[in-house]
Amino acid sequence: MRKIEHIGIAVKNIEDSNHLFEKLFGNPPYKEEIVESEGVKTSFFMNGPNKIELLEATNLESPIAKFLEKKGEGIHHIAFDVENIFSEIDRLKAEGFVVLNDSPKKGADNKLVAFLHPKSTNGVLIELCQEIG
Repeated sequence: MRKIEHIGIAVKNIEDSNHLFEKLFGNPPYKEEIVESEGVKTSFFMNGPNKIELLEATNLESPIAKFLEKKGEGIHHIAFDVENIFSEIDRLKAEGFVVLNDSPKKGADNKLVAFLHPKSTNGVLIELCQEIG
């Protein structure tokens, strides 16, 4: 893992949250995107070298909808940039981590992604990200 890629925050209403974070950071989101396969609408903010991803559920079966119902708004995951997501998945499985995806899938912001189960990472959902292309 090379660096923290972004921190994901689950929100109930992305437009309201965009407005709040725009005031906080002094700039609007640089990207908004819907990831149909995950049932999520996202927006990304830059704050210096750091990225924040806001996530709103687009349907009741979305992992974000379930998270919000159980825990409410707040930090959902920490994402780490990796050079080779395939070898990183294999390495982490060999180390005993529970990987939720046997193979990476397309995520937001032009990334391949995979997740580590929070039960194997002290209660924190970890996302692995690799730039596509």
